[in-house]
This record gives sequence, C-alpha cells and structure tokens, in this order.
Amino acid sequence: MKLRGKTAIVTGGGRDIGRACAMRLAAEGANVAISYFASDSGASSAVDEIRANGGKAFSLQGDLTTAEGVGALMAETIRAFGGIDILVNNTGGLIARKTVSEMPLDHWQAVMDLNLTSTFLMVKACLAHMTSGAIVNIASQAGRDGGGPGAIAYATSKGAVMTMTRGLAKELGPKIRVNALCPGMIDTDFHNIHTKDEVRRNVEAATPVKRQGTSEDVANLVCFLASDDAAFITGANVDINGGMLFS
Repeated sequence: MKLRGKTAIVTGGGRDIGRACAMRLAAEGANVAISYFASDSGASSAVDEIRANGGKAFSLQGDLTTAEGVGALMAETIRAFGGIDILVNNTGGLIARKTVSEMPLDHWQAVMDLNLTSTFLMVKACLAHMTSGAIVNIASQAGRDGGGPGAIAYATSKGAVMTMTRGLAKELGPKIRVNALCPGMIDTDFHNIHTKDEVRRNVEAATPVKRQGTSEDVANLVCFLASDDAAFITGANVDINGGMLFS
C-alpha cells in the first residue's frame, strides 16, 4: 500500500471521478476526507465501503466556493486525521452551456467560483497543514482546446487551473508537488447531462482506443501522481483522453 499512513482530501468526492479517486486512494492505504455538495448517498456509501475494507474515511457536505465551507472541511480533517498529505481538487462543473452573447455575468462568476476559486481556497487552506505531499487538480481537455459549444466559461476556468498548477509547482516545490489532469470524454454525469449521446458516440469512434474513459481510469492516474512513484513529476498537465487530443 503505497499511501499507507497518508491523509487525502478529495473534493467533489460523492460521485463519478471524485468518488473513484477516494476509493482508489483508500485502497492504497490513505485516510480519506470526502467533500461533497449534493451527492450525499454516493459520499456516504464510499465511506461505508472504505471502512468495511478496514480503511478510515469521513464525508462532509459543504460549499467549497466559500471560506466557511473550506474551513469546516479543514477543521474536520485535522480533527479526524491530524494532518494533510494529498489534496485532490475535483470540485467543478459546467453548470450550463451558454454562448458569450447570451451569458449573464452571474453565470460567468458562478463557473469561475466553482472551478477556479474553490481550487484556490482549498490550496491556500491546505498549505497551513501540509509540509510535504502532493496536490492533484482536475482540469479538462477543454482547457487545451476551448471546449465544446457554450463551454467558454468552463474552458477558461479550467485553463486557469492549468496555469495555476504550473505556478504552484514552482512556488511550493520541492516539498509539495503539484500536477493536474486534463480528462477528455469520460463516462460521467457531466456528459450525461451536458453532452448529446450522438456526440459521445462520434467521439468514441474518433478516439484511438474506441471508447470513453471511465472514472477509474482517471482515479488510477490521480493515485499515481499523488504517490512517490511520481516523485520527479510536477507542474504537468497530463492528458487522459484515449488519444483524442495530443499535446
């Protein structure tokens, strides 16, 4: 177990990629704090499964776009586990597809807060308790290619997460490594809600591996980047898209 004795926070950990990350990190021995906003059942069942397998975990509902929500998560993590070694910033979302011409300012700000401000607040809060370890941010392929129709706000926020990752790697090294993932088409509720099925089938057909990714595919890479196996990797925005986009 390569993460035995480590403590990890996974934000947005109640479903899909976040939940898979929590389960994968726990399988490698990490204590896991799961933050969620609306996915109570998924977060609770993840905690139950981790504990049933002999691990340690808790879940906490909160709004990580606010200092209050972040502060509550930090306090409970320190109370439960005594420190923080790994932060997985997975909180985020598209909210809705809107072109610039139809986009109100409050939508733009909400997307930025959800994807970018939450990452800033979580990193800043964790630094008070992390003397070493790893931060893994979940960015997006949209941060490289601008995203699909109506996703400019989302793509911009994820591009900013990618730039933040590079800057943090320089600022926090050598003790803390910071990397990000840029997932492509992953079979999650994100695409169930926001992407037409025909578009997903077309992407599958155009991808060299001929399938969508899974949450577990992403979680495996997160676990690698969080572990000492990736000791010489920092400041990287790693593509995970089945070969749909090369960078």
